[in-house]
Amino acid sequence: MARLTFFPREEEICYSSSMSTEPTTPEQPPIAPTIKERKEPAYLFTEKQVAEKSEIARRFLDNRARQNQNVDKADNFLVKRFSNLDHNAYLEGALPSKYKELMGLVASSCLRCDDCINYHVIQSFRLGATRAEQEEAISIALIIGGSVVVPHMRRVYDLLTELYG
Repeated sequence: MARLTFFPREEEICYSSSMSTEPTTPEQPPIAPTIKERKEPAYLFTEKQVAEKSEIARRFLDNRARQNQNVDKADNFLVKRFSNLDHNAYLEGALPSKYKELMGLVASSCLRCDDCINYHVIQSFRLGATRAEQEEAISIALIIGGSVVVPHMRRVYDLLTELYG
């Protein structure tokens, strides 16, 4: 019986930009579809520029930086691994980083995590998401999460007003 695997073996992954699944020779089995190379997103704004535009964002970014310093001092291997996974998940890939951040906004709103919500609004803004795109994302969160999302949506609109006017 064939073994079902959910994760391709390293030799099955091709990191080039080609999407060919054709075998290179008749004797070789087809290779798995290729994974698009990932790269750092191109931010339109720095965190400093965002902080200058919004008091809500400034407070959030200052607290986050201070708290991250405390976490970093712990030198926790598992936290470092999780942070690495998180960082890599939001790199440019088959989906642009901007859309990944908007998805993060939806998920964070449904999970009711204000810190995560603020983070994804700020990152989406830095990546060029329009106010309309952010409003649509929060509307999707409202549909998925229900009325419990409303208080978080209000705070999102406060931040959006400071960022976009």
